[in-house]
Amino acid sequence: MKIHEYQAKKLFAEMDVPVPRGIVVKTAEEAGKAYDELGTAVCVVKSQIHAGGRGKGRFIEHPEQGGVVLVKSREDAIANAERMLGSTLVTIQTGEEGKQVNTLYVEQGLDIARELYFGVVVDREVGLPCVIASQEGGMAIEEIAEETPEKIIRVHYDPAEGLQPFQVRKIAYALGLEGAAMKAAGKFFPRICKFFAVNDCSLLEINPLVVTGDGELLALDAKVAFDENAMFRHKNFDELRDLSEEEPNEVQAQEAGLSYVKLDGNIGCLVNGAGLAMSTMDLIKLHGGEPANFLDVGGGANVDQVTEAFRIILADDNVKAVLVNIFGGIMKCDTIVEALLTAYDKIGITVPLVVRLEGTNVEKAREMLANSGKQITTANDLTDAAQKVVATLGA
Repeated sequence: MKIHEYQAKKLFAEMDVPVPRGIVVKTAEEAGKAYDELGTAVCVVKSQIHAGGRGKGRFIEHPEQGGVVLVKSREDAIANAERMLGSTLVTIQTGEEGKQVNTLYVEQGLDIARELYFGVVVDREVGLPCVIASQEGGMAIEEIAEETPEKIIRVHYDPAEGLQPFQVRKIAYALGLEGAAMKAAGKFFPRICKFFAVNDCSLLEINPLVVTGDGELLALDAKVAFDENAMFRHKNFDELRDLSEEEPNEVQAQEAGLSYVKLDGNIGCLVNGAGLAMSTMDLIKLHGGEPANFLDVGGGANVDQVTEAFRIILADDNVKAVLVNIFGGIMKCDTIVEALLTAYDKIGITVPLVVRLEGTNVEKAREMLANSGKQITTANDLTDAAQKVVATLGA
């Protein structure tokens, strides 16, 4: 679950992580008022979308307009906001279609002495959160890793114990901090690492983390994503969710109790079990096809869920064929076929449908398919299924 920069900074401030003063605005006139209220000669107007690279991004409707701009007057703030609000921002992370900007964040100008990079991620190999820091702030971490990997500092820490003083010093020395900035790091780094742990974050990125002229450390940007599997512990975060930034089919699937992720291919996948779903996508790729989605209906899916799964898959105009791959363990094969046939009648499936079944009551299930009178192709095994569904597209 991703949140906007202004939302992340509000949460930072609640845990005493220093951030610049800023005001959320929805109209150009509000942007002008925010400039006046902040009272600094220079302010920054920032597009709020769930994507990085906003500063280098450009609007489809206004190619010369950046997604993050410095303004030096009330009129300048209003003029930029008018071009930004309601327009489509394209960044390196949005794809060519871009994202519509509906909210802006107007932030005070700062006396910036240095820009650093500071992030925290979960290192799944080690099983611990890992601080990633660099003196090369303002750049994408991928560019730093590729061009100057020696400039990246990595420090793992125990989430129960927090970032320890010796680890703070290691990071601070590597970033070249000294004097007041070194002292500020002693508070800033442990607090942000605590924020990551207690809020069940999957990603936290501050790029840039700035050192001001008087040695303060402030989060000039904030990119935060939470682990959705832990959101039952953070019901207060529900109000932070911006559904307009999420894939509609993924939201619909979540509400139906399905695990769905939209992809770029044209072969829809309906599978029970996450591992089996991954294997199904791999085999489709192996035989020359492109999966259109990951969709796991789980081990106990009912008729309504299977029907909803088909609706979600077929709502994607790119889907030209569907592969159903079911291993009947908890759910018997004849039960899933009954649900599948009911869904077929309700929705009116018009694209080629290939079904592979294995497990409990599989013979009965295959007989039901054979006697259904519907245009359904059956497969003997997963390889056969992948080959047949790819063949329906003439690949």
